[in-house]
Amino acid sequence: MKAVVITGPGAPEVLQLQEVEEPKIKDDEVLIKVEAAALNRGDIYQRQGFYPPPQGASPYPGLECSGIIESIGENVFRWKVGDKVCALLSGGGYAEKVAVPAGQVLPVPPNVSLSDAASFPEVACTVWSTVFMMSRLRAGETLMIHGGSSGIGIFAIQIAKFKGAKVFVTAGDEQKLAFCKDLGADVCINYKTEDFVTRVKEESEGKGVDVILDSVGAAYLQKNLDSLNIDGRLFIIGSLSGFVAELNIGTIFAKRLTIQAAALRTRSKEEKAEIVNEVEKNVWPAIMSGKVKPVVYKQFPLGEAAEAHRLMESSKHIGKILLIPY
Repeated sequence: MKAVVITGPGAPEVLQLQEVEEPKIKDDEVLIKVEAAALNRGDIYQRQGFYPPPQGASPYPGLECSGIIESIGENVFRWKVGDKVCALLSGGGYAEKVAVPAGQVLPVPPNVSLSDAASFPEVACTVWSTVFMMSRLRAGETLMIHGGSSGIGIFAIQIAKFKGAKVFVTAGDEQKLAFCKDLGADVCINYKTEDFVTRVKEESEGKGVDVILDSVGAAYLQKNLDSLNIDGRLFIIGSLSGFVAELNIGTIFAKRLTIQAAALRTRSKEEKAEIVNEVEKNVWPAIMSGKVKPVVYKQFPLGEAAEAHRLMESSKHIGKILLIPY
């Protein structure tokens, strides 16, 4: 089969389409013929040499895909050959075929195209596990999302509104903010022209927000804490601005704050299966009712993965970027 190989750490051009061995499935896995794979920021970190795949995972990038099941392992009972599915991967999505544990597979919602379904697994599992399972966002509370027009942001706006939360977002230009507003975001903040802490306080009667989903990291740490309400929860899922920051512990004491961080990829397959199960129960009904929609910005052929990475690094996109193998 063909797959995108990282020929060495570096710029997008290190991504090369090559002929490789087909994956062999284990007893608890399925083999998916890939219809589409979606890009995630983790793919860029892996290409740069900062985010190696977990032990035993495919060496090729790609953390989510959609496609048709081609074969199943002996211990797989839910799925059958020919099923249209999407899946959360530990790697290997940038390929014509991928092996994945059966517990990380989801049915394609009937109202979503097979290729667009690739845009859901990683974002849905990330947002549901961090914002809802761990940060316990409830109806009537407020969520702030940094990078509202990213794949994660677009999904988080929709599912948080579906669950009855008020949503604040930050983004760097007016077009992105307008898009977030159209999706249902209540308060849209341009971080280049205004201080988000000040705006949050203005919009929340001085209280702050209850939960923050942050992919910026170090540069925003203290500002995030200053933006939180009493008993607020900060969840860090990325560190675009770096890993080292200074913070005032007094803020945490005074407001009883919780700071958490996690990556999905390094979780065990049992943990991933639990998250996928929760997503199917809680998120899939929102997708099937049309309340949460896929937002795909652009599709590229698999052989143009380098171009797709350049687009993602430019941050000019709104929504997900897909790679199409065939």
